[in-house]
Amino acid sequence: MAVYVDEAIWLWQGRLWCHLMADDLAELHRFAVQLGLHLSSYQGPPKTTAPHYDITGFERDRALRLGAIACSRDEIVAVFRRVRVRMGKERVAA
Repeated sequence: MAVYVDEAIWLWQGRLWCHLMADDLAELHRFAVQLGLHLSSYQGPPKTTAPHYDITGFERDRALRLGAIACSRDEIVAVFRRVRVRMGKERVAA
């Protein structure tokens, strides 16, 4: 299992943002805690179909130092497709 982060290219509120995703929801939350993220910044069903955190470019740098895998846009889309939740139900890790 792994944690992934794409490039910080999304401008919002004067900062560049990116997505933090993982193969497993529990792993995603554990990694977010290590980064010092608040659970309130979690994005998941029913708001979105792919569990993730939106993080700043600064947090991205820290995530990479903690072992997250840097992804291109195409690679993060592939992760999105793997972990997305169908019809609002939480994905169960295999």
